[in-house]
Formats: sequence, structure tokens, C-alpha cells
Amino acid sequence: SPQVQPFLPQWLAHPKLVQKRIKDNLVPIRDVPGIHPRLLKKLQTNGIESFFPVQAEVIPAILQSASNGYLMGQGGYRPKDICVSAPTGSGKTLSFVIPIVQVLLDRVVCQVRAMVVLPTKELAQQVSKVFNIYTDGTGLKVVLITGQKSFAKEQEMLVQKKVTGYCSLADIIVATPGRLTDHISQTPGFNLMHLRFLIIDEADRMIDDMHQNCLNQIVKAAFQVENDSGSNMLFQRTKPGPITAASSCYPQIPLQKLLFSATLTQDPEKLQQLDLFQPRLFTSVYSDKKTLGDGTETEQDSNKKYTLPEGLSQCYVPCDLNSKPLLLLHFMLKMKFTRVLCFTNSREASHRLFLLIKAFGGVPVAEFSSRLSPNERRRTMKEFEQGKIQLLISTDATARGIDVEGVNYVINYDAPQFIRTYIHRVGRTARAGKAGVAFSLVLRIQERRFLRMLRDAGIQDIKKHPVKGNSLKPLVQQYEEALCKLEKTVK
Repeated sequence: SPQVQPFLPQWLAHPKLVQKRIKDNLVPIRDVPGIHPRLLKKLQTNGIESFFPVQAEVIPAILQSASNGYLMGQGGYRPKDICVSAPTGSGKTLSFVIPIVQVLLDRVVCQVRAMVVLPTKELAQQVSKVFNIYTDGTGLKVVLITGQKSFAKEQEMLVQKKVTGYCSLADIIVATPGRLTDHISQTPGFNLMHLRFLIIDEADRMIDDMHQNCLNQIVKAAFQVENDSGSNMLFQRTKPGPITAASSCYPQIPLQKLLFSATLTQDPEKLQQLDLFQPRLFTSVYSDKKTLGDGTETEQDSNKKYTLPEGLSQCYVPCDLNSKPLLLLHFMLKMKFTRVLCFTNSREASHRLFLLIKAFGGVPVAEFSSRLSPNERRRTMKEFEQGKIQLLISTDATARGIDVEGVNYVINYDAPQFIRTYIHRVGRTARAGKAGVAFSLVLRIQERRFLRMLRDAGIQDIKKHPVKGNSLKPLVQQYEEALCKLEKTVK
């Protein structure tokens, strides 16, 4: 029976394609129209002379949508929402930081006007760091809310009570969902009625993890009616509806949503929940145009659903369950792999593997898991980046979105079950145009399904890399001793 194809809305079916070849398509920052000289200077101070293709497309789009100041969209119309699907490491963060800081540069009163919601504390910290660099010296205030400080402390960072009432201490908030929802419901004087930009990073995960409720609450808070003072009627926001003579008398601050993700869902129902307004989708695709004999080009690859970093080589190793730990040791000790990020499917598997490698000895190894305190995580990351740790074992949840410098290899110790997981894991290497290798250890019974999953996603270029049993033999005796040692400690 013919398969029913889901009907894709126009904007999803015909995205704006961005050149994917990061290295070949850099755009000098001065060639991107409309960036404030102050920010250009900041970019240069930070060693940024050119933008990646995604940044060069998205920054002007956001700036344009606020070209008449943030109180209105272009020409008085409500600005379109923007979705960006681009591989990790292609510079998504700067693509919203620069335009938002610029649009808010001439604000007079401090109010929460931009909100970035991210799934993990690490990501939130990274993003707030970037915001701090570009708001430095502008008077704009960035507040990070991730629950790492006490609730009361965060409240003090958000609002101040004065004789005249509450006033906001934040222009830009970077937050994780749980803590943010608490402040919306419990912090007196915390209001989002001036919110102009809602940025949802790692959007697919935010929709999947049921943070949907959080997003709804933000939107609800943004359109809340102030009942105590009539003075704010001028900027009273109503949920957008049809334009009427009455509604056009009052300028309304529009609320614009900007979604970013390496694997933006193609599922129209999920996107429906986000209630996007005439969205524009930017997606980075392969720019390998196929030339026909007569010299005309065909856009062959725009149906690729996912984009992987171009410097990435992919291999898989067919194996059985018992040889997996030996293979990892073989790669580390015999093949001398360095700076390896290794993924397992569960916290327990991660911990066990870490103990096992440690018991075997000879490999500087650490685990990166939700068991660790934020400080321990930071220390581990630092030691990995300095090369003191050569093997970092992690689960998907913990490593997602973290920007680890200089990962040379990603090893999927457990083959991922979903294509999205695969994309996110292997995207931890080959960032920003560098080279990197991804190895997946695939059990023979999983092999067909694994290859089909990649093929369905348009990933053809994965090579089979068998490892002969003989090359693992020298490791066996020491491995069995390590196992014994481990049994004892576990008991």
C-alpha cells in the first residue's frame, strides 16, 4: 500500500537553504548588513572576523523583523517567527545574541524583553556567558536562572521592590524551564508583559521533554492583563487576533519566537503546539550541487532531513556484546585515540564502563554524568579540554549541547536507538569546520536496523570498519583480571 506522506506546511516544505560548507562560505562581519558598529567592534575584540553561513542569514532576518524598534514589527505588522535548523557547532548562539543585544541597545527602562529557554544548566551557562560578552558596557542586564542559586537569591536578581512598586533588574533572561516556571508563578513583581523575544534553543528536546507546559506559561504570562493600574492600557497586550480598527489604535509589543535546533522536528503536530506565526525556516544543507550534462545545476540534496558537520567521517564496527569493552580499550591503547567522547545509553552503563576502564588501567578516563555536581562537571570538562583526560564517558542527557573543545573521536559504545540521538552525538566532534571521526559499535543483530535508520535519514557515507578478533586477544587476560577486581568492588 502506498504510504501516506504527512502534509508539510509551506514553510517547512520550502525552507530558506543556507550554505552548509562552513569553511568555504564564511562571510566577513562587515558584509552582513545592519550590524551596529559597537557590536562589530566587540566581535573583532573577540577574534570574530567572519560569520558562519547560518549567522550571516539569520542575524539580518531578526534585525529586519525589529527594524522599527522593538515595539513594532516591520511596517507595523507582527514579525514572523523564525526557526533555524543547523548542525551543532555552526554558531547558533551568536545568531540570536547579536541581533537581540542590538535591538535592545536603545531601550530606556529595564524590563524583561528577551528570554532564552534551554534544557540544561550547562547550556544556559554557555549562552549567558556569550550574552555577557556582548552586553558588557551597554547597561543591558543579563540574568541567569538555573536553580544553582537559592530561589530567594534569584528573586533578588530579577526584581527590586521600590516605593513606587516593583521594577525589573533584567533585560535578558537565560533560564532552564523548571526554575523559570516557579518564578512566573511565585515571584511577586516578576512580569513578562514586555517580552519581545522568546528564544527556544534545542527546540526539539524542549518539545519532547514536555517543557511544552513551560512555554505555554511564558506566553500566558506575556499576555497577562494588568488589573491594578489602568495606566498601562497603552501597551496592554491582547492575544493576537484579526486586525480591527480598535486594535490598530494601540501599538502592541509583538512577541516573536525564535527556535533553534540541530534536529528541528518535521512533525507538523508538534510544531502546531508551538503556535508559530507565519514562521520562516532557515536550514543549512549540503551545497554539493549535481551538475547535469548541459551545465545546469539541480538542487539534489535539499531533501536531506539532517545536516552533519562536513569534517565528519563515520564508521561502524560490527561486534558482539562481550567484545565491546575490548574494542574500546583497543581503540584507546593500541590505536592511541585521543580526546574521545564515548556515549552509552544509560547512567548505569556509563558508570560501569567507567569503573571497568579504570580497573583495567592505562587510560586517563572520567565519567560525565548527572551524578556529578556542577563544579565537578566543570572540572572534568576542563581536564578533558586540557588533554589530562583522554576518554570521557557520558550519557546523551548530560552531554547534549555542551560545547566541548577539541573532541577528536565520538564513540557510540551503545548504538543509538533514534536518528536524532545519533545526529546529536556525532555532532560533538568536527565542530566549526574541523575534522572528526565517529565510531559506532553495533551488535550484529542491530546492524540492519542501524544502517536502515541512517539510510532513511539520507546518511550514506558510513563505512564498515571490522576489527579482527586477533587484535583483541592481547587484551583479554588483563581485561578478565579487571573484571574480577570490579566484581569485588561492586560487592
